[in-house]
Amino acid sequence: MGQVHGTNAANNPALRLKYVVDPRPEAAAAMAARHGAQVAPLQQALDDPAIAGVLVCSSTDQHLGHALAAVRAGKAVFCEKPIDLDLDKVRRAEAEFAGARFQLGFNRRFDPHFLALRQRLLAGEIGALESLHIVNHDPAAPPPGFIPTSGGLFKDFTIHDLDMARWLLGEEPCEVFAMASCLVDPEIGRLGDVDTARTLLRTASGRLCVISNTRRSGYGYDQRIEAYGSGGMLVAGNVQADTVLTLSDGGTAGAPIQPDFPRRYGEAYRLQLDHFASVLRGQGAPQVGYADGIAALVLAEACQQSVRSGAPVSL
Repeated sequence: MGQVHGTNAANNPALRLKYVVDPRPEAAAAMAARHGAQVAPLQQALDDPAIAGVLVCSSTDQHLGHALAAVRAGKAVFCEKPIDLDLDKVRRAEAEFAGARFQLGFNRRFDPHFLALRQRLLAGEIGALESLHIVNHDPAAPPPGFIPTSGGLFKDFTIHDLDMARWLLGEEPCEVFAMASCLVDPEIGRLGDVDTARTLLRTASGRLCVISNTRRSGYGYDQRIEAYGSGGMLVAGNVQADTVLTLSDGGTAGAPIQPDFPRRYGEAYRLQLDHFASVLRGQGAPQVGYADGIAALVLAEACQQSVRSGAPVSL
């Protein structure tokens, strides 16, 4: 993710990438050379008064520590999700982020397609929202070595969908029921994780959201949202490589959907960094903050608890 966000920062006319901090010297040197930056240890970068903001794109278990160090140094912080895998640690640190310019990397809120769906929803185009269906299917499973430090399906993967559900439902879920299996790769199960899940969220007013997850679709990076209201339905469908259709006596064929997250969400990542640049210029507060990170992590832990118990979890 440092390759994604660092490149976007370097290409943003409002930002200059000054330092690259990475425990892998070769990776740091290559990225710094591409963008005219310097390789430096973290403390050197934080001690530089010219540094206005820090992009925390380290491994998940380092997010909170690096973000705290940057906040204590008076820097604005963009941090990849989740803030940490330990909810108690995140809650204990919350007071230190009060008043800080902290933006969390839930990039899908900046996706033009999902943003348009939300704007139409808020404009009342389908009346009062009643239910949501969110589909998030990876094209292929990650390598097994990723699983032990990932935080598991719900904290690494579903957490994006849990944030989208909060953003679109307009109220907090009060009940979570999740079921999960290991159907894609037995090695994922041997390592203690799951790779396929269905999650149901319910709000106090009765609104429902179903989230569909799998580590392998077999047909591309499947990213869809359906919103059902009292007066109709809104759909944000998959983005294809192009919109050309071939029609013949053999049937109809079109381009495949986007194959991976960098291509499907490339524009969302750029717009996310545009927003962080506006925060650095003092043109508003971060749209996605620390409290959103806590709320999504609470839901992810509730999903895990529900899978273990086989019962709904009340919040």
